[in-house]
Amino acid sequence: MSQYLKKSRSLQISKFQDTILDKNGDLIQVGFGVGSYWRIYKAENNVTFVPELVTQIKQAIESGFKMIDAAEAYNTYEEIGIALKELGTKREDIWITDKYISFSHKLRGSKGPIDSITRSLKLMQLDYVDMYLLHTPDINEETAGITLTDAWKQCEKLVEMGKVKQIGVSNFRKSDLEEIMKICKIKPMCNQIEFHPYLQQQSPGLREYCFENGIQLEAFSPLTPITKIKEGELNPVMPILTKLGEKYGKNESQILLRWCVELGVIPLTTTSNKSRIEDYLNIFDFELTEEETQEIINVKDEKFYRGWMHDYYPFTDAECNKGL
Repeated sequence: MSQYLKKSRSLQISKFQDTILDKNGDLIQVGFGVGSYWRIYKAENNVTFVPELVTQIKQAIESGFKMIDAAEAYNTYEEIGIALKELGTKREDIWITDKYISFSHKLRGSKGPIDSITRSLKLMQLDYVDMYLLHTPDINEETAGITLTDAWKQCEKLVEMGKVKQIGVSNFRKSDLEEIMKICKIKPMCNQIEFHPYLQQQSPGLREYCFENGIQLEAFSPLTPITKIKEGELNPVMPILTKLGEKYGKNESQILLRWCVELGVIPLTTTSNKSRIEDYLNIFDFELTEEETQEIINVKDEKFYRGWMHDYYPFTDAECNKGL
């Protein structure tokens, strides 16, 4: 049983899988995202390659990050491949996550995950990725030319082909997971979701369903209270983070990341600042108490904030907080 199981219901809903491991068999507890910021940056500046991103990825790996989170939608494959090649990183020393996106069908005629991963592996100069996710559940004949279950079967085929080691999902609701679980031969390893103190459950019933079925939760945007909430807006978790930071000699970002770890959720974060990269990894020499972890959990009743996919997830704070 996980060391992170606690008495509070909110503290019981997550646990680490035993399959997201580095080469030494240790759990990978934090990941480095190479994501949406760069997709937007490239579009706004009409560029296809960003040397600064190569430097950023290299700094992250040199500082100690073991997991790099990529995606078809991010348009950063070339930079990842060059960074790995320039570092001379052994393939077995780094965990690469990639994601299939439905709009690749209309964008370039992708026929599904098999087609998309073949392209991404070529661009990253890799033979396989450690985990491949369905980025969003809006996969159907109209958007992707295939159904959601067709896409999952392709993912299972990719495991058989040796192009991916593990498969999972991202932004999936309970109902989406149930659809996959009905037909799967290989169940989803993880569900990557927006997760932070102001959005502790992306959709109703999700966390408990993932816990019951052994589906690891990963958090994107875990630093939202620091990075997304504007000055002057209600931000009730900040005084708690400041207080705990003073107690443990850490900054607010480190407390938030450690909070995710205490819950058994793998946080994914990113920065171009080398000192912050090092800060994000320096969260394993202290532990929050159960009471401190619960104190941060409790701010869900004071503020609700969703940063991504508002149209797809029109759930209220009451719906998302139910059962936590």
